[in-house]
Amino acid sequence: MKSLLLALLATAAAVPATAQTAAPVSSATAAAPRTPPKLIVAISVDQFSADLFAQYRNHFTDGMARLLTGAVFPSGYQSHAATETCPGHSTILTGMRPAHTGIIANNWLDQKVGRADKTVYCAEDERAGDDHEHYTPSDLHLKVPTLGDMMKRADPRSRVVAVAGKDRAAIMMGGHTTDQVWFWGGQKFISLAGRQEPAVVTRANAAVGALLAQPQEALPLPGYCKTLSRPIAVGGQTLGTGRFERAAGDAKAFRASPALDGAVFALAAAMIEDMKLGHGPATDLIAVGASATDYVGHSLGTQGSEMCIQMAQLDESIGGFLAELDRTGIDYEVVLTADHGAHDMTERQQQRAMPMEQHVAPETSATTIGAAIGRDLGVAGPVLLGPEGDVYVAESVPAAKRAQVLAEAKKRFLAQPQVAAAFTRDELAATRMATTPPETWTLIERARASFDPERSGDLTVLLRPRVTTIKAPGPGYVETHGSPWDYDRRVPILFWRKGMAGFEQPLSVETVDIAPTLAATIGLPVSGLDGRCLDLDAGAGDTCPAG
Repeated sequence: MKSLLLALLATAAAVPATAQTAAPVSSATAAAPRTPPKLIVAISVDQFSADLFAQYRNHFTDGMARLLTGAVFPSGYQSHAATETCPGHSTILTGMRPAHTGIIANNWLDQKVGRADKTVYCAEDERAGDDHEHYTPSDLHLKVPTLGDMMKRADPRSRVVAVAGKDRAAIMMGGHTTDQVWFWGGQKFISLAGRQEPAVVTRANAAVGALLAQPQEALPLPGYCKTLSRPIAVGGQTLGTGRFERAAGDAKAFRASPALDGAVFALAAAMIEDMKLGHGPATDLIAVGASATDYVGHSLGTQGSEMCIQMAQLDESIGGFLAELDRTGIDYEVVLTADHGAHDMTERQQQRAMPMEQHVAPETSATTIGAAIGRDLGVAGPVLLGPEGDVYVAESVPAAKRAQVLAEAKKRFLAQPQVAAAFTRDELAATRMATTPPETWTLIERARASFDPERSGDLTVLLRPRVTTIKAPGPGYVETHGSPWDYDRRVPILFWRKGMAGFEQPLSVETVDIAPTLAATIGLPVSGLDGRCLDLDAGAGDTCPAG
């Protein structure tokens, strides 16, 4: 998608074509950085698991290959249990786990909210009176500042921009005081209520709209992808050999393709050019959320031709984006990570040496178990409510019965063969936050890192390994994530800056370590965070503050 990015960029920012041929700067030949970078670039690749990174790292030849010459942490952790998009993005630039960001899931229940289904989306303002399907995007629920917020508090001249394929990615990384925040709205890039669309976004939307209106021919299949291109029947469709052919105007297919990332990186580059980010008196920050990998994973799986092509195209898009940054002459620092991991669809896993892979059984649902409890205890329903993981005792349950209902719920969930653990809110509240390496955490410690007493359920239920929350796969939804297991928790973390000496540290770190690490590179004091500063000096020096 490098060619797509450059074509869109030329339209969106009116960059001269002759300026688009700058070669990437080699970190091996550049002078070592001695001053704070002028621009921080934080990239999140949605659903880019440590396993995908390991599978494809030897095939990267462009942008990802450049980042591999920096500081490489292949075992980063989204250490909490609720490994979903919104909680994961809330950790990346806040330095805080979901227990403190307040972003416990993509959706949770608030039985006091004035809507029928009582569901609240993490990045909405439910006070606007919309329903859950037609919400008003907002940063309302994020309880802590992001790095961008902290930078602007220290120096209001810092500018903060967020661009992403999802609203929750842009909002959770951008924070409360973004100068610009734009995300894909289904047909074009949109923003928060009341934000004026700058000319650069108008041009970008026109360019992407023209692209969307045209059919997409099959994308090239790299040679190393050929062994993965095998058909598999799942959910009434045949997957595994696709190459992202798309009919004109098919916005859903556009979203689940490398073209979405190309558009996001093009808009990000155009915003940098248009706003002259990195050229002001204070360090600026841009957060970029590349969301297509998640859409591809959910709808097509992780081990077919589709994901292989997506990885190759992502590498090209990042390469084109970094080449544009080189062209500007900005001294910039990059970090790349992910909001969570994932693993492949159940049906293909079962064919490939994992016969224990299962879809979750209907018997494990809060509705089913709650109905049984209601019959046995004589409590009118509904008794239990809840999306995946968080189970709430219905407010209609009499106070005298609530403790008995909760105890019975825990017992019945634990009796389910697919359930690994169930913790009450009292048990989680009494658990101290873990301080050991994340791979050593117990299940209750992982759940504790996602627990917010104001929003979490009365009972947190964790499924056993290799049990997916998908009850029945279908078009657009054959694979998912959200478990407390390491295939969903582990993500890569890569830092790169021109002139830095690269190294690789295979031991575990956390995504909450990113914000204090970046803060240290610009001399911004931070304290009270869940994360720690990572020393990015490969030798005896130390990039973290003393003490």
